[in-house]
Amino acid sequence: MRALAVLLLALLTTCQSPPGGGGRAVSDGAGGTVTDTTAFSIDELQRRTFNYFWETALPGNYQIPDRWPTENFSSIAATGFGLTSYLVGVERGYVTRDEAAERTLLTLEQLWTLPQGPAMTGVAGYKGFFYHFLTNDQALRFKEVELSTIDTGLLMAGILSAQSYFDADTDRERRIRELADQLYRRVEWDWSLNDEGRMSMGWRPDRKFIPAQWKGYNEAMILLVLGLGSPTHPLPDDAWQRWTDGYEWADFQGYEHLNFSPLFGHQYSQMYIDFRGIQDDYMREHDSDYFENSRLATLANRAYCIDNPGEFAGYGPRQWGLTACDGPGGLDTVIDGRPLKFFGYRARGASARHVVDDGTIAPTAAGGSVPFAPEECLAALEHMWTTQYDSLVGRYGFRDAFNPTYTFDGHTGGWYDIDYLGIDQGPILIQLENHRSELVWKLMAKNPYIRRGLERAGFTGGWLAD
Repeated sequence: MRALAVLLLALLTTCQSPPGGGGRAVSDGAGGTVTDTTAFSIDELQRRTFNYFWETALPGNYQIPDRWPTENFSSIAATGFGLTSYLVGVERGYVTRDEAAERTLLTLEQLWTLPQGPAMTGVAGYKGFFYHFLTNDQALRFKEVELSTIDTGLLMAGILSAQSYFDADTDRERRIRELADQLYRRVEWDWSLNDEGRMSMGWRPDRKFIPAQWKGYNEAMILLVLGLGSPTHPLPDDAWQRWTDGYEWADFQGYEHLNFSPLFGHQYSQMYIDFRGIQDDYMREHDSDYFENSRLATLANRAYCIDNPGEFAGYGPRQWGLTACDGPGGLDTVIDGRPLKFFGYRARGASARHVVDDGTIAPTAAGGSVPFAPEECLAALEHMWTTQYDSLVGRYGFRDAFNPTYTFDGHTGGWYDIDYLGIDQGPILIQLENHRSELVWKLMAKNPYIRRGLERAGFTGGWLAD
C-alpha cells in the first residue's frame, strides 16, 4: 500500500509540472537549485517531443522526416501530426501563434503546389492523395511507394486541425483556412473504392489499386469519417456499414471489446476525434463507445505484458506496450530452449485476433494511450524515463523502442533504438495534450467536415447533440 501511495503522489506531482518546467528543481549543493532535466514531467516530455516536429522539418518544403537522425524520406502522416503539434506548441508556450501560423502556411503552400498526376516519377500525389513517403529534397514520390489512403487521411486530419485553430481575421490565418479547404476538397475519396465498395489501402501508377482494403476495426476510422464528410468527392452512404462488417468483438485478457492487436490502431483516429459518449449502430448494440473500447484494449495490452507468456526481460506493470515500432531485427535464435525471431520494424501487438511479440517495447504505446488509462500509462512513461534515461531518452524525448531481451551483437544491456519516428512521436504529444486540455478534440468537434462525416456514419449522442 505504501508503494502505491508513493506512486500516486509521484504521478500527481509530475502531472502538475508548470509549462516550461523541464524537470524538477534540485539542490546544486551550494544553497541554490538547478533544473534536473532527467526528472520526468509531462511538460518536459511534450516539449521535447514537440521539438522533433519543429526542429526537424525539412528546409524548403517543411515536410516532417519519417525518422531522425537516420535520414531517408519524409512521411505525409508525420507531416499531418506536425501540423497539429504546432497548435500544441502555441498553447504550451513553446512557440508564438505567429511563428506557428507562418510555419503552417509554408507547409500548406508546399503541399498545394507539389505536382499531382498519374506519372511514375516527378509527382507527389494523384487525385488529391499523396504518396506515403516523399523525397527529402523535392518532396516527390520516394522510389516506388504507394499512393496511401490512410496516410493521406492522417495528413488531412492535421490540415483540418490547423483550419479550425487558426480562426483569426488576418491575411495569414485566412490563407491557412483557404488552403486547408482546397487541399481537403481536392481529395477524391470515392475514386479509391474497389468493386466491393470499400476503400483500397493504396495505388501505384503501374499496378493500380493494391488488393488490401479497409475493412474492420483498425486505425482507419478517421479515414472513413473524412471521406464521408467530403462535400466534393464523398464516400457513399453505406461506406461505414461496409467498414464495420469486418469487426471482431472478443474477450482478451479478461476484457471484452472490439479487438485490434497493435495499440496504434486504437490511437490514431482518437488523436483527432473525441469518441466519448458518441455511438454508431455497432457500439449502441454493445452498450459501449470507441473511447471505452480503446481503454479496454490498452488495459488488455498491459495485462498481456504483465502475464508475459513469452518470458521476455523487462515486462511488468510499469514497463509494457506493444504497437508498430522499430526493433532489433535480423536474428533467429533459441533462448532457454525456446525458438525466438526478432523483427525489425513491425506492427507488434496482442489481441484475440493474433499476437506479435518479440520483447520489443515502444513508449508510444503507453504515451498515445494516456487519455484512455492515465494512471497506468503515466506510471509506465515515468518508469521508462527515470530508469532508462541515458539509453532511451534524448533530445526529442523517447527514442522509438527498446528490447531488453536482445543481448546479442554487442548489445549486452539490451537493444535501444537510435531513431525517433514521426508517426510514433505524434501520438505521444497529441494524446498527452488531449488528456490535459482536450485541445485537438475540441478543435475537431467544431470542424463541419468532421461533424458531417460522423453524422453520415450514424453517430449520435454526446457532444454531437450539442
